[in-house]
Amino acid sequence: MSHSPLAVIHPGAKIGENVTIGPFAVIEEDVVIGDNCEIHPHAVILNGARIGNGCRIFSGAVIAGIPQDLKFAGEKSLAVIGNNTTIRECVTINRGTASRGQTIVGNECLIMAYSHVAHDCILKDHVILGNASQVAGEVEIDDYAIVSGGTLIHQFCRISQHVMVQGGSRIGKDIPPYTLIGRDPVVYCGINIVGLRRRGFTNDQVFLIQDIYRTLYTRGLNNTEALKCIETEYSQSVERDLILDFIKSSSRGIVRGSIDD
Repeated sequence: MSHSPLAVIHPGAKIGENVTIGPFAVIEEDVVIGDNCEIHPHAVILNGARIGNGCRIFSGAVIAGIPQDLKFAGEKSLAVIGNNTTIRECVTINRGTASRGQTIVGNECLIMAYSHVAHDCILKDHVILGNASQVAGEVEIDDYAIVSGGTLIHQFCRISQHVMVQGGSRIGKDIPPYTLIGRDPVVYCGINIVGLRRRGFTNDQVFLIQDIYRTLYTRGLNNTEALKCIETEYSQSVERDLILDFIKSSSRGIVRGSIDD
């Protein structure tokens, strides 16, 4: 470990090999930091933080602050950060409450400056949060989702895999997989073709996803009718089943289609 003599590091903290800690960083007792991490000056890592390997935490970030939830009663809980995740300047990630016990940010995520991840959220792998995005409690964001800057996400919302959300959006409904979401108020704007192609989806997969969403949003069917059509008209596949399962399990309902469709 290489650390500045001006850093404040509790002797009970568990810090891995080849970790660099800058001046005026604060690391409390009940903290675990993996190998090959960089903790920049003025970062604050509080009790309950569990940091994976290869992470970078920039100046002013606060990891494992107590939840901003009036039901929180001081219970022990965690803020868990996966491997190779970057947390930029002034990000705040609160630890969990009795509801789930932990807030999770997965592997190889990028949480940009001034973003907030509230108590009991689950961000899976390869998630990107743009600058100043605000994620309320118990939100779930799945693999490879990109939430552009200044987005507000209401508590308990879910954003599925391979989604792209326009900057400044206000999310109050669940966002189904593979979609492009934007405008004000927020609506379905198509599928995330650029993201899907970057991640190796074939033309056949892309065309299938497009066709399923045409059935869902442009055929004048309600959700129940559309789901029945999707089940009967399309053969079983990973893409079809992910869309169906996500919509069927949505308690908040999914984002509506564009009025221009």
